[in-house]
Amino acid sequence: MFEKISLAGVSNADWLRLRKSGIGGSDAGAICGLNPYSSAMKVFQDKISEEVEELDNEAVRIGHDLEDYVAQRFMEATGLKVRKSNFMYRSAEYPYMIADVDRLVVGEDAGLECKTASVYNADKWVDGNIPLHYVMQCYHYMAVTGKRTWYIAAVILGREFVYHKLVWDEELIQRLITVEGEFWNEYVVKGIIPPPDGSKACDEVIEKYFHTARNADMIELVGFDEKLRRREEIIGFISELQEEQKQIEQEVKLFMQDNELAGSECFRVSWKNIDSTKLDTKRIKTELPQIYADYGKVSHSRRFEVKAA
Repeated sequence: MFEKISLAGVSNADWLRLRKSGIGGSDAGAICGLNPYSSAMKVFQDKISEEVEELDNEAVRIGHDLEDYVAQRFMEATGLKVRKSNFMYRSAEYPYMIADVDRLVVGEDAGLECKTASVYNADKWVDGNIPLHYVMQCYHYMAVTGKRTWYIAAVILGREFVYHKLVWDEELIQRLITVEGEFWNEYVVKGIIPPPDGSKACDEVIEKYFHTARNADMIELVGFDEKLRRREEIIGFISELQEEQKQIEQEVKLFMQDNELAGSECFRVSWKNIDSTKLDTKRIKTELPQIYADYGKVSHSRRFEVKAA
């Protein structure tokens, strides 16, 4: 069972605020650690923040504008009919789970998720594959609405149209409900930041929360010695691998000499001429200090370093 929340007349800003009241389908993959562009920490930050961020970049515009087109292509390919739903759904049993679905399938216990993908991400859809965070999104919608089937359709821009059918998986859905419940109750409700996962998204959240050091006193570092030793080992491995990588590149360059392109059955290598222009800021600072002062931009950040005691 679920509660239906009408979206008729709701502004985009109010809709974004409403999304903060629970875990949506696009959050599910991040909470499960499957979204390469987000993280549980980023979802947490969004849910507890009072800020409403209205994204209006080109990718968002394309996805929104082409949603109708993807739905139309799906109907043409399957013979099924779909309709928009002007509601947000909230699970009655698990009220922290909400769903804002793209389409519902007419005459079938099913829904449809519409996606667009660039040609650079086409490989993620080959051979019947679906990006895992989209899979979790669809199962999240099934968990909230109780519908036994969810279709996902995608237009790979300039290349092809694909669609897939996902059916109810009791074990997966129960696990998803548990993971989302633990995230909501243990982190969002209690206001505790989830553990990091090494992603760029986590870096961005940590930088936002702790952008400026406010206490210059040294605190006791407890419980991190083994992890920091492991960090030193990893840095050593990376250094060795980078040296090996550089050696291979140097060997290829010696082979190519003054040729721009080289190819084999497996690889194409380019070593092209590139001209770039950079401002000599050191000279400007010396010869035109006032201009440097007027146009210089101070940036603030924190540098993380580890040294042996």
